[in-house]
Amino acid sequence: MKKALIVVDIQNDFLPGGRLAVPDGDKIIPKVNDLIKKFDLVIATQDWHPANHISFAENHKGKKPGDKITVEGVEQILWPLHCVQNTFGAEFAKDLLKDKFTAVIRKGTDPMIDSYSGFFDNARKKDTGLDNLLKSLNVSEVYIVGLATDYCVKFTALDAVSLGYKTHVIREACMGVNLKPNDTENALNELKKAGVIIE
Repeated sequence: MKKALIVVDIQNDFLPGGRLAVPDGDKIIPKVNDLIKKFDLVIATQDWHPANHISFAENHKGKKPGDKITVEGVEQILWPLHCVQNTFGAEFAKDLLKDKFTAVIRKGTDPMIDSYSGFFDNARKKDTGLDNLLKSLNVSEVYIVGLATDYCVKFTALDAVSLGYKTHVIREACMGVNLKPNDTENALNELKKAGVIIE
């Protein structure tokens, strides 16, 4: 069985200057590139939202980023417009070793539901195809890096371990949003409890 590196959402809108910037998000890119060189299989996830996406605050009159709504029974945090399909903000960071990607999994493409995880949408109604791809490549162990530790990295790792993959999160190759000060530490503790190996 094989190992794969999953590179989560290292896109312009999540980098300093982007619409939903992760503080110091660009500083992980050299570490991620070093890891990319060490893996034969590298799968990247890419937030790829339509402009009318339910998660965008500007699509809800009177709402602002950080507000919460409920969509079909699922709590949804509202975000600034970000990673809209075919925009600069949705492109991968220019310094990322994109030519080494084995495949790209796009997520958040359904306007009515958000997808933090690289595997499923937030209501687990649809899967992205990542699980089937990894199984077709005989992958049993995954290493996860990218943005952001407390959202898309966390939920990708939780889904990976729940699907039976031996799952690692490489802490120094991730960065958190930290809407609240301890969000990253809390996310890492939650991952440990779920059986994810933090390195």
